[in-house]
Amino acid sequence: MDEELISKKELLELKGISYGQLYRWKRKNLIPEEWFIRKSTFTGQETFFPKAMILKRIEKIMDMKEDLSLNDLAGVFSPGLPGIHMKKSELLSRNIISPGAMEIFSRAFGAGEELDFDGVLICFTAQKLLSSGDIGADECASAVACLKDNYAKFQGKGCELVILRKLGVALCLLSGASNELLFESRAKVIFRLSMNTCVEELKLIL
Repeated sequence: MDEELISKKELLELKGISYGQLYRWKRKNLIPEEWFIRKSTFTGQETFFPKAMILKRIEKIMDMKEDLSLNDLAGVFSPGLPGIHMKKSELLSRNIISPGAMEIFSRAFGAGEELDFDGVLICFTAQKLLSSGDIGADECASAVACLKDNYAKFQGKGCELVILRKLGVALCLLSGASNELLFESRAKVIFRLSMNTCVEELKLIL
């Protein structure tokens, strides 16, 4: 599957922003370095972006920049909250996590009560999977196991959780956010989720 890209020129025209704004946001880490994809074209080297992710990110920046400084926005879009710890009971009582998602998480991570930020994030991801209506409990458990084994390898970098299904069997994987993924025609992508997007959503509700 080839992710749709948008050129820098198209992006600037579509969103009505300047070259200077775009690269100022890059320097402030509001837009990840890995989203700037250099490709050869008939006119030479051009910069492209993963279209869905960059459009959503710029919309968020423009919506929030009136109320927050660029430094504050950088905190919103940073990959984690290193010092945070939360109890499972608090996540349940605040309805951030459902009992079903918590049960799946606890089967993989054990019965400990307190979670660090990555634990909360994985639990929150399980909640999003179940809430989508496209993912069953067993597939959600496989995704949680995949995140448990591999998410730390992407620390500080963008990645996506991708769930495929072929002949009724699901496969979960993590991929660098700007990596191109190609699958055989019989494999169908049933869920694709930017983990950075999950981080941003979670930080706004904690």
